[in-house]
Amino acid sequence: RATPTEAGAAAHGQRGARPTGRAATDWPEAVRMAGQAGQAVRERTAEVRPALELPLDEALGLVLARPLAALTDLPPFDTSAMDGWAVAGPGPWRVREEGVLAGQSGAALADGEAVPIATGARVPRDVTAVIRSEHGRLDAHGGLQPQREVVHGQDIRPRAQECRTGDTLLPAGSAVTPAVLGLAAAAGYDTLAVHARPTVDLFVLGDELLTSGLPQDGLIRDALGPMLPHWLRETGAEVRTVERLGDRPDALARALAASEADLVVTTGGTAAGPVDFVHPTLARLGAELLVDGVAVRPGHPMLLARTAPGQHLVGLPGNPLAAVCGLLTLAVPLLRGLAGAPLRERPAAGRTPGGSARPDVYETRRVQLSTGPLAATAPPGPEATTPAPTAVLDAPVPGHPSDTRLVPVRVDAGRARPLSFSGPAMLRGVAAADALVVVEPGGAHAGDQAELLALPWTGGGGGFT
Repeated sequence: RATPTEAGAAAHGQRGARPTGRAATDWPEAVRMAGQAGQAVRERTAEVRPALELPLDEALGLVLARPLAALTDLPPFDTSAMDGWAVAGPGPWRVREEGVLAGQSGAALADGEAVPIATGARVPRDVTAVIRSEHGRLDAHGGLQPQREVVHGQDIRPRAQECRTGDTLLPAGSAVTPAVLGLAAAAGYDTLAVHARPTVDLFVLGDELLTSGLPQDGLIRDALGPMLPHWLRETGAEVRTVERLGDRPDALARALAASEADLVVTTGGTAAGPVDFVHPTLARLGAELLVDGVAVRPGHPMLLARTAPGQHLVGLPGNPLAAVCGLLTLAVPLLRGLAGAPLRERPAAGRTPGGSARPDVYETRRVQLSTGPLAATAPPGPEATTPAPTAVLDAPVPGHPSDTRLVPVRVDAGRARPLSFSGPAMLRGVAAADALVVVEPGGAHAGDQAELLALPWTGGGGGFT
């Protein structure tokens, strides 16, 4: 690496210089490269960064380092599914006075006997069925009379109905959500083996940015500084530093040389304008450019570089929506790889029922969307990938002949409605969106199925799900 001073001086003298003349990377390839770069770092550093064993209440938002295997049968014994009476043999039944509550074990029943029982209580031995409270009646002699046919085993949750001891409940790489914490507790866990959060340093570039007040005299408010740290945390990263460096190449060079984060994110300065000095600074620091521009709109001038063994930099464009596209294209896949989460699976192109047959529209296999805008996607597959959610477009989306487009959409019942606020500097669309839809080169028609990039606050992109 060059020294920060040398890099800064070179950057001042080479503003706008591009170290390579390589063509922009196709969007799917850029996503794949970023994810695999993160995976490679995690695999190389597995010995020096072993899994953490954390109490359940500290594991939320992290990623399982080992499969979650059941430590017990679930349920661990036969339980009552309803409040009512546990009965043995044919009726009518003599009702015992003592009932069985959750957490208790009642004595075995003889044929013709019944005992009041609560939901979740352990079913006594030799019980043949549970009669719901509303389906039984006590006669004048205290006997229990059924009000409808009693079927053997009804309203009893048998032992191991959900899983048996040793069954794999979730594979390694699954995100630890609140539901996963509940499952782990039920399955007997006090702690979980998880990967540590990837660390991020964020450097905001640009002398034209204000941190308060109204735009004035050619200066504008910084939208990315307030937004990106929280977005990165929502995706499971630990944001260590947020620094505003302005248009000072020396400051950027020093910050990059000093950073020990897994990922450095910069905003602005990645194009070829008069104060775009990220490329020459990276070149003088000896960084290796992996992605230098992506064929996507907005967001063309994003970049991915390897700045040191085990460290990468994602350079985001300065335009707000373009920066969001860069974040989802490069930063999020890389963080998923670093965290041990499965990478997104983009199924091979082909005819999908209900989709377009046009050759210039990339089609994906549809996966079910649960209630809510974007619920959790399917569990990871055997090759550490997770299916990308899709939705049917409600309206056509124009495209560029050679570039992918990422367009904010609202999603309801598996249908995506494109929002009109999709220009590079427009955050109105993102603020109102559930996801960004991936429109392959050439555009898409209404009725086409399109891949979705979930936004973390909508319920489908939180953490590394």
